[in-house]
Amino acid sequence: MRKKPQKAKEPADYSKSAVNASLAPGEKIRFLTEMMRIRRFEQTALKFYNQGKMGGFLHLYIGQEAVAVGTVSLMGADDHVITAYRDHGHALAVGMDMNACMAELLGKATGCSHGKGGSMHFFAPDKNYWGGHGIVAGQTPLGLGLAYGLKYKGLKGCCLCFLGDGAVNQGSFHESLNLAALWKLPVIYVIENNQYSMGTSMERSSAMKNCLAERAEGYGIAWDAANGEDLYEVRAKTWHAIRRAHEECLPFVLEVDTYRYYGHSVADANAKKYRSAEEIERYKIHHDPIRIWRKQLDDENILTEEAADELDNKIKQEAAAAAQFALDSEPPAPETIFDDVYWEADHQTEAGQTGRHFFGD
Repeated sequence: MRKKPQKAKEPADYSKSAVNASLAPGEKIRFLTEMMRIRRFEQTALKFYNQGKMGGFLHLYIGQEAVAVGTVSLMGADDHVITAYRDHGHALAVGMDMNACMAELLGKATGCSHGKGGSMHFFAPDKNYWGGHGIVAGQTPLGLGLAYGLKYKGLKGCCLCFLGDGAVNQGSFHESLNLAALWKLPVIYVIENNQYSMGTSMERSSAMKNCLAERAEGYGIAWDAANGEDLYEVRAKTWHAIRRAHEECLPFVLEVDTYRYYGHSVADANAKKYRSAEEIERYKIHHDPIRIWRKQLDDENILTEEAADELDNKIKQEAAAAAQFALDSEPPAPETIFDDVYWEADHQTEAGQTGRHFFGD
């Protein structure tokens, strides 16, 4: 992976950083479990997409699992997440039900968005998870708004707003950075740099010196870059940003180097034309976050390879059961076509009738 400037004051061995040194063995195994669940969920989804049982697009997160799991593992009660269209990994990482997620992919009423959102629109407000947005960089001002709400209410929290390297050139992102700095809002923009945007390498699409996060300096915002295959490093550098947001109510930009094994979406017919098969295979063998974390746990005498295989088999069964649940579920009834357009109106809340939400009088 590309070498980047290291800004956070952390030891070279990130397993010894404060946020990681205190991890119990069970927590480390849980991280592996979550990464495996994301991958097996997506591999199962890919199977049914290829069978023509899913409509719309399917943007797979395979290869990037350590980013979602590492960052989300640090969330507190008043921390929130919002992301783009490659949202399955973040959804499962915050604890969304696999059955409901798979049912959403198949357009079933038991889905997390009642079968009306599909792949790019997973939501779980009860878990402080606000989607799943299909407009490139469209989530960045919304993440800013979540951070504004936290500051307005005096809550000690932040918003983790995920975006891809292709979104950093959108005007809405730069407008959001300006306001984040101007109003000192606790938003952390996590750039998941999987190197190719939709199908163009970062070097050909973005003007830069060292890395994309460095652009934050133009707005007086602190930034850092992390290796997305190292779960310890992702956690250490994310925790630095979260503490800053909590204690000083300041924004941060964190770029995480990662890689996707499949195309921009499953419908990306050119996925192996703008990069070589050898490059993809190299990342799978030498940079796979699950493979690396499994070895880490084995080296630490926490989980043997045999035990990891057993865990993986159980997760495969869970993903297969979720797929069967989705297949057995019914699609939304025609008479519900106008439901789920606007939550406040559906539930006849005061906010829906007055236009006032959590800001009060």
